[in-house]
Amino acid sequence: MANLRRRHHRNNGGNLRFISQFLPAAAVLFAVFLMLFFVLSFLAPLPRHHLLHRRGSSAEDEKSKGASAFSVPVRATGGKSKYDIWKSRDSEFFYGCSNSSRKFAKADVITRKNRYLMIATSGGLNQQRTGIVDAVVAARILNATLVVPKLDQRSYWKDASNFEDIFDVDWFISTLVDDVIIVKELPQGPKVTTMRVPRKCNERCYEKRVLPVITKRHAVRLTKFDYRLANRLETDLQKLRCRVNYHAVKFTSPILGMGQVLVQRVRVMSKHFIALHLRFEPDMLAFSGCYYGGGDKERKELGAIRRRWKTLHGSNPEKARRQGRCPLTPKEVGLMLRALGYGSDVHIYVASGEVYGGEETLAPLKALFPNYHSKDTIASKEELESFSKFSSRMAALDFIVCDESDVFVTNNNGNMAKILAGRRRYFGHKPTIRPNAKKLSKLFVNRGNMTWEEFASKVRSYQRGFIGLPNEVRPGRGEFHENPSTCICEDTNAKANRDASLRKFGMGKDSRKGEEPPEDRDIDDDIEVTDPDFDDEVTPQERRTMNETTLDYDGITSDEPEIEDLLSD
Repeated sequence: MANLRRRHHRNNGGNLRFISQFLPAAAVLFAVFLMLFFVLSFLAPLPRHHLLHRRGSSAEDEKSKGASAFSVPVRATGGKSKYDIWKSRDSEFFYGCSNSSRKFAKADVITRKNRYLMIATSGGLNQQRTGIVDAVVAARILNATLVVPKLDQRSYWKDASNFEDIFDVDWFISTLVDDVIIVKELPQGPKVTTMRVPRKCNERCYEKRVLPVITKRHAVRLTKFDYRLANRLETDLQKLRCRVNYHAVKFTSPILGMGQVLVQRVRVMSKHFIALHLRFEPDMLAFSGCYYGGGDKERKELGAIRRRWKTLHGSNPEKARRQGRCPLTPKEVGLMLRALGYGSDVHIYVASGEVYGGEETLAPLKALFPNYHSKDTIASKEELESFSKFSSRMAALDFIVCDESDVFVTNNNGNMAKILAGRRRYFGHKPTIRPNAKKLSKLFVNRGNMTWEEFASKVRSYQRGFIGLPNEVRPGRGEFHENPSTCICEDTNAKANRDASLRKFGMGKDSRKGEEPPEDRDIDDDIEVTDPDFDDEVTPQERRTMNETTLDYDGITSDEPEIEDLLSD
């Protein structure tokens, strides 16, 4: 029994000695584990979510996030590109062709006497331009004499300019003399009947609704004439559209002169330059219903603007972003351009109104592209004085610079973007970039989880079909002003000779297997973000003289601001 107690005592003593030896080592291991945990927690990146859209973040923020692999290159050059980033591939084989066919009779043959069409345009400069172009075609359909269109002086833009203040009226009349007879004023005699036609009205629609009235009353005024002509018409009428838009509608000499001064001043600084229609104004952001990380202040400010339009539903920022309806932030536009291969040494001309957030919002873009210009930075107040009081004339200056730029970038798909895209296709397919916002928005959210090279590669992939290459948009797709396919011809012989020469020297299709072919736009990616067709929202009808009669097919008025007017450019 005594032996058992001594054995039990020895065993207990051994266990205690083992425990006393193990405890210090365990404590040390536990302490090391805690230290590692705190160190890893400190180094882990913060959740990104909406903060990636924070307006005040600088262009070098990415470098300060040590745990993120994403870092914008400091070097001047942008991402890698297989092609000339200042030129559209194969553009030399395409050209504008808008001459009429032999069966298209002269205006003096088909125009009926005592049949006058008057037009009241609507919206900003570029929305009114679409109305002017379509007015000529409408007059041709009706075999009527066109009275020089009246510009909108009472919309959101409140510009008192007349047609002859912005456009060369004599050039307009003389250039179209074989197509439509145009007079500056309505002759004395006929009483004016005011009416409105539906949106997208085709030839048959005009013949059915307007022709009987103009035949009987002799003079008809079509009000709020924007997008009142069908997108698809017979070929000769489409070519007439192009002759009007690209040849007959020309700015006045003072506007053209100042516009060319701006272009030349940018050219002196750089052989190539990008023009960016930023469109990041408060009204645009309010309409989009998007959120950019500005907290309650942003929600309150943009919400107050959005409530001006009672027909707009409540906003859903996350859904809008997923659907690609949110304009890119200036920083995101800059990152996209750097990824497409445009380096920090590139000069950028920005056409924009009041940018939401001001300099704080623009700072990241300016850091990515220090050579940042606008008409206010390259022209003096004295030089702009005769234009600055008129929104349409200031918009015309931006239009000229954007048209003359080597690369045009638009951050929305409004009227200016559409007209310039079509014009640049017609005159040589100059590169025109529109962000594929639906796909890019996801990429911007997740960019912290990839390297710059991976990010740039994805941007280039997503932008295929959105950079203005020939044939990247199917004929007949989209607005005709944006894609005037009827008026663009291809020199197939020259292209065939080029391809034959390449094959002769072993540089044909086989040697170009690595190239990414142009990708036709996915219909789900091609989303309209502006200029909704709100036919039931019309401005109070124009004041009419005592000898006018009214026929209005819409017949509904509203005191709400016109969304399409406010967002038209």
